[in-house]
Amino acid sequence: MNFNYNDGGRSNYFKGKDAGDCVARSIAIATGKDYKEVYDALNELAKTERRGTKKRGISNARTGVYRRTYERYLNSIGWEFKPLMLIGSGCKVHLSEDDIKREGLDYGAYVLSLSGHLTALVDGVIQDTHNPSREGTRCVYGYYYKSIRLKDKYRLDDLRATRAKLQAKLDRIDKEIRELTGEAR
Repeated sequence: MNFNYNDGGRSNYFKGKDAGDCVARSIAIATGKDYKEVYDALNELAKTERRGTKKRGISNARTGVYRRTYERYLNSIGWEFKPLMLIGSGCKVHLSEDDIKREGLDYGAYVLSLSGHLTALVDGVIQDTHNPSREGTRCVYGYYYKSIRLKDKYRLDDLRATRAKLQAKLDRIDKEIRELTGEAR
């Protein structure tokens, strides 16, 4: 699996390389947002977490963020989760080039959910501070992706219709050129 070292912009704000900030880092990389913006937003959301007897405190963007907290953040910026594995189903997708291509994740930006880790995948390349693929054996539980809202979908449909009309005009112009120059197609 192709890998590129990327700290998501953490080094612009903090010193040191070892941190449990995979949530902030992967979200910053996949969304293109500034690391500190994501870091601060996650810490703000952490302040609203419910405290329980089984939790070890609240989330912290530097040392670890609970799933509900980062999922709330991702949902708030228009990202959705697609599970690739269900309880008891076994691993269906590994962090390998073949599985990533088969799943259609080789283009675009995604936040992948792995066991105890999040990583960014951009155009089929892992963007992280280390290669989490375990030589293609690590299971991908699911991924977050930028969803297309209904309003955006209608805009896409309009753009596709306009593109089709323009292509028809170009085809007519090409035909006229061929007729004028005597070229046959």
